Amino acid sequence: QLQLVESGGELVQPGGSLRLSCVGSGKELEFYAIAWFRQAPGKEREGILCISSSGDSKYYVDAMKDRFTVSRINAKNTAYLQMNSLKPEDTAVYSCAAVPTKSCTDSNGDIYEPYEYDFWGQGTQVTVSS
Repeated sequence: QLQLVESGGELVQPGGSLRLSCVGSGKELEFYAIAWFRQAPGKEREGILCISSSGDSKYYVDAMKDRFTVSRINAKNTAYLQMNSLKPEDTAVYSCAAVPTKSCTDSNGDIYEPYEYDFWGQGTQVTVSS
């Protein structure tokens, strides 16, 4: 059973940067596509982006491309979410999720929906405020 643990969330001022980590245990993370999601209070879960086992990324929302990037080091069983130029509206619980496929897209080329991810971390709180 794959387990995921996120870390790195904290209080940051607007305009600041954070790097979140998602560490896997129990299984080799290299066989999974990893996605990052976030959920703000009173709002629905929002997909950010996904990274394939080979390191290709695919965004759920194009508007995030200029500030959010993802990377992974399979040897460390870890994926990262780099967030720059943070805004108060980025305040949310950020979670990583894994699906046992090397690609972020299904056979139709569509990025996986949240319900298709089999494993989730508990989330880490990011608060952007002055």
